[in-house]
Amino acid sequence: MIYKQFQDIQLSRLGMGNMRLPVRGGKIDKQKAQEIIDYAMSQGVNYYDTAYVYHSGQSESFLGEALNRYPRDSYYLSTKFYVMANPNIEQMFEEQLRKLHTDYIDFYLFHCVNEETIGAYTAKSRRYMDFLLEQKAKGRIRHIGFSSHGKPATLRRMLDWSDAFEFVQIQLNYLDWTMQDAKQQYEIITEHGLPVWVMEPVRGGRLASLGNKYDAMLKQAKPEWSVPAWAFHWLMGLPNVTMILSDMSDMGQIRDNIATFQNEEPLTPEQNMLLMNVAAGYQSRLAVPCTACRYCCDGCPVSLDIPRWMNLYNELSLTHDKAAWEKAMEAEVNPAACIGCGQCTSHCPQSIAVPEIMEKLSAWPVR
Repeated sequence: MIYKQFQDIQLSRLGMGNMRLPVRGGKIDKQKAQEIIDYAMSQGVNYYDTAYVYHSGQSESFLGEALNRYPRDSYYLSTKFYVMANPNIEQMFEEQLRKLHTDYIDFYLFHCVNEETIGAYTAKSRRYMDFLLEQKAKGRIRHIGFSSHGKPATLRRMLDWSDAFEFVQIQLNYLDWTMQDAKQQYEIITEHGLPVWVMEPVRGGRLASLGNKYDAMLKQAKPEWSVPAWAFHWLMGLPNVTMILSDMSDMGQIRDNIATFQNEEPLTPEQNMLLMNVAAGYQSRLAVPCTACRYCCDGCPVSLDIPRWMNLYNELSLTHDKAAWEKAMEAEVNPAACIGCGQCTSHCPQSIAVPEIMEKLSAWPVR
């Protein structure tokens, strides 16, 4: 495992995300998830990221139990305050400490700062930053940051609001470098002298396979690398990236990622050019930029598995496979059940107009 210095500590370059753990019957499969955590610990991963809302509130409790068998000083713990889940930060923080079986959080973030939430986080009357600084002074929080899903102007506004931030987490990968303004966001954070934490390095798994044509191009150029490895090696070429988080859902994924992070090997100029050409071709065929974060699912009045249908929409946009569409639409709850309430879009970090996509999916041909 390779490491990078952050202030006075060494952080593994690969961090374990806990938003897409294996599930069974709608709940975290604790046995399989524990195997992943144990393997990560055995291979030198020392950063574990979760949040209050991950896995519908199950993630923190699971991670607290999973890591409780290890010495507290053998890992760094990260979680987040999400104002949309509960505006009472004191209440949420105390609950998180209990669920995580700890008396301090190493890295604590304001969660999902965007155009909708920034006003709540920065409101003087709420004193959220004052609370975090008080907890830091007591040793109950070690480092303060925020995760951003907003536009560059919103990111800059948040950074200008307070000088207490020590790191910023953004969605960053070679596809979003231009498609979602990630390049500009990376540069804004760097200008403010803060390190970058990366989420969605493989875009919710979408960059794990780009289709036969593009996968073959990458495999021919570097046979010993998996397709997902290209995304990580691309990130290694950005000097201000400190932490690269990956939500690993099975043992195959974590073994592949651990192998990738044995050496610091950024892309060569030739490899980078190839990857950018592949990304441009792939991007031109991508219908919706869903990362399967599942924020849209909580609160859906008809319990639609929205990421599943978004993935189908992308596939059908490429394949126009009517038989696949007909089979998928046999599901008991399918896009035709969508009532167009828009709750999903309001929670979507990518601002996808979900009801519009559901309407399109309900009819053939998918447009």
